[in-house]
Amino acid sequence: MSPISYKRHRFPPQIIAHAVWLYFRFTLSLRLVEEMLLERGIVVSYETIRRWAKKFGPDYARRLRRKKPGRNDVWHLDEVVITIAGRKHWLWRAVDQDGYVLDEIVQNRRNTKAARRLLTRLLKKQGTAPKRMITDKLSSYGAARRQVMPNVEHRSHKGLNNRAENSHVPLRKRERTMQSFRSPGSLQRFVSVFSAIRNLFVPPRSQRSAFQSRVHRLQAIAQWKAVAGAMA
Repeated sequence: MSPISYKRHRFPPQIIAHAVWLYFRFTLSLRLVEEMLLERGIVVSYETIRRWAKKFGPDYARRLRRKKPGRNDVWHLDEVVITIAGRKHWLWRAVDQDGYVLDEIVQNRRNTKAARRLLTRLLKKQGTAPKRMITDKLSSYGAARRQVMPNVEHRSHKGLNNRAENSHVPLRKRERTMQSFRSPGSLQRFVSVFSAIRNLFVPPRSQRSAFQSRVHRLQAIAQWKAVAGAMA
């Protein structure tokens, strides 16, 4: 994969990548990112940061190293309602046993067809079926599983699916900071970058000590800079 091109941008890659990282990694508005850069003597408007996030964010996300799928993985599936311009949309999300976001898709329905689309995308993206899938009591999951991967064990219980439900919390915080999303497309673009960067920087559940978490984050920062072409 060829390096990211920053041609015709007057700011160096280090500043662009840092601004995009701040915006997607932390619960910050565009204006707050603008203020943080200004404190460092970097004068750039929040609209420019928005354009950087829209242009470079998806490219960064595609280049980030993804977790390898395994046959013993457990998929936790859940959906959350998000209101955009007065209309309800559903963000369908799948995470694994470590809370790693596998995929998410914005749809305007909460039915079997929508659940089947999520499972089909997951199988294509992961390349292998999981050992087990866990969902809440929504019957659409069971119907979709029987059509897409009938041999996979399915457990349906609200109390078992806390991992998927907890994965919605960071996005909910961002939604409040951003004062909702403008369109389903903008939501889909945002979550694809937001979750990819979060996957990179949040330590696995197995790494609970402060030292392990610090090492993990240092490695994540190094990978981020390499992906963005922002090495000093």
